Amino acid sequence: MRRPGAWLLGGVGIVLTTVLFVVPFLFIFLTAGKTAEEARLLDFSWPSEWAIVENVRAVFEARDYMLVIAFINSTVLTVASVTILVVLGSMVAFVLQRRKSRINPLVDFLILSGLIIPPAVVPTIWVLQGMGLFRTMIGLVLVEVAFGMAFVVLLIRAFVSTIPRDLDEAAIIDGAGPVRLFFRVILPLLKSVIITVVVVQSVAIFNDFANPLYFLPGDENATVQLTLYNFQSQYSTQYNLLFTNILLITIPPLVMFLFFNRRIVAGMTAGAVKG
Repeated sequence: MRRPGAWLLGGVGIVLTTVLFVVPFLFIFLTAGKTAEEARLLDFSWPSEWAIVENVRAVFEARDYMLVIAFINSTVLTVASVTILVVLGSMVAFVLQRRKSRINPLVDFLILSGLIIPPAVVPTIWVLQGMGLFRTMIGLVLVEVAFGMAFVVLLIRAFVSTIPRDLDEAAIIDGAGPVRLFFRVILPLLKSVIITVVVVQSVAIFNDFANPLYFLPGDENATVQLTLYNFQSQYSTQYNLLFTNILLITIPPLVMFLFFNRRIVAGMTAGAVKG
């Protein structure tokens, strides 16, 4: 039987979750369903006349269906970046955990630096320009991979430490080389942590605002977060359309998070017992 303190702690958690997440989302939904005049008041009230269908249609048609192009760009960016992060991050984590060398402390320092040191915009733009990748999707994919690699390596490395070395030795005795050992033996065992990486990094990259703004400027290159500029200017803001846009670009990450919530927790805690 649970103690009263546990029930109290659970109740506080539910209240905080409701206040921090449910209430803001409900406010966004209600404002997205209002007319322009009602939405301008920015009050927490039920719409007197639902205009959600008209608002959604207006958001999609704005600036020659810019939101549709933005969804395509964000999907391409997310899929490409997460795929590279999973494959490359898993390989790096496996090598760092299994093969100790003198440069490991240096690599560990660089990985931690990637989590601590904030990204520098101007030098990154200079590097991309030198490589001819500025204002290109490939350049932005490389930026997202570089900024997310440290977190991915640390997470997967902790999970790799829980895999017995006997599996490596058995595969090597059976004639498996390094590449076959990783892709046929180790990678299938990383399923839970890979799901965590995919969900966390997909939500982060899909919702990224700063990197596309700096490194992929231009309306034809817009991602979903940059479409928020379509309905606000220096002197006026169309709040009903703005909140409708926010609602539309929030749904995909929210659905992914709800479906894989337990997998995320399992992957984050899988390497905690040994490391």
